[in-house]
Amino acid sequence: MIRVLITDDHMIVREGLRQIVSETRDISVVAEAATASEALDRLREVEVDVVVLDLNLPDRHGVDLLAHIQSMYPRSPVLILSVHREPDYAIRLMKAGAAGYVSKDAAREQLVEAIRVVSHGEKYLESDIATSVALRLVSHGDESAHERLTDREFQIMLLIAGGKPPREIASELGLSVRTIGAHRAKILEKTNLRNNAEIVQYALKHQLL
Repeated sequence: MIRVLITDDHMIVREGLRQIVSETRDISVVAEAATASEALDRLREVEVDVVVLDLNLPDRHGVDLLAHIQSMYPRSPVLILSVHREPDYAIRLMKAGAAGYVSKDAAREQLVEAIRVVSHGEKYLESDIATSVALRLVSHGDESAHERLTDREFQIMLLIAGGKPPREIASELGLSVRTIGAHRAKILEKTNLRNNAEIVQYALKHQLL
């Protein structure tokens, strides 16, 4: 039996995922969490084979939680469940250590397949996103400006685009406001954008939000 921990701050989403899993014979939801701290508590309490993780958590960004789980629980692969379908987003998370990536509007069959695949130590990428990634890799076009960003800069760019102020971003990432300001300056420099409004417009244009 594949034991799953579902981490998502929306109860309706967790209930939906639990319903999907209940229709299988080899997968069982053994724990749920609405925050990063709850997820870590559950991992200390219950043995888990797969962590299904939404990135947008109220107390800690999912990217940081992903890194923590990879460090402390390397035998519990993390399957990212996200609203983002932009291939660059999926690529960054896979490089950061995610075992798989599935969008929230994917067919339930793909979610079930993804859980089974990553539980065996393999990588999984939703078929539509995998096709986009493949096309991106074989494309000879110029790279997008956000591809020049480091993972931390990309993460902060998305938080800025989401409307979060510097102090809130600093608190969420455990950094100083000055450090956030320095990252913002680098983001503007590398993307040739001028202000937060243009960051929002850029993120929307490239489907990063």
